[in-house]
Amino acid sequence: MSKADARRHRHIRLRKKLSGTPERPRLFVRRSLHHIYADLIDDAKGHTLATASTLDDSLATGLSSKTNLAAAAAIGSAIANKAKEAGISEVVFDRGGYKYHGRVRALADAAREAGLTF
Repeated sequence: MSKADARRHRHIRLRKKLSGTPERPRLFVRRSLHHIYADLIDDAKGHTLATASTLDDSLATGLSSKTNLAAAAAIGSAIANKAKEAGISEVVFDRGGYKYHGRVRALADAAREAGLTF
């Protein structure tokens, strides 16, 4: 089993237990070699409520890299601000099968500092 297959397996196992609701949507984190993404998802309706990523030029300006801890922290605070605008204060954190360290942890810590509860 490759690393990617193992991550997908962990994510499937995690998703059996996690689900986002309109009151408490799922904060889903994805990362790649070049970008990091965060989505707020209402699984009851199957809708994405808000999204933030380093692909967005307004969020990526001023960052030295789109793949480091600073970029992850910027995306975490951006998704928290978008959640506040949508009236969301509590979320369920879905790390997507990734280990809770590095960029995933930086995004989560920044989102917590910006006011999200999970």
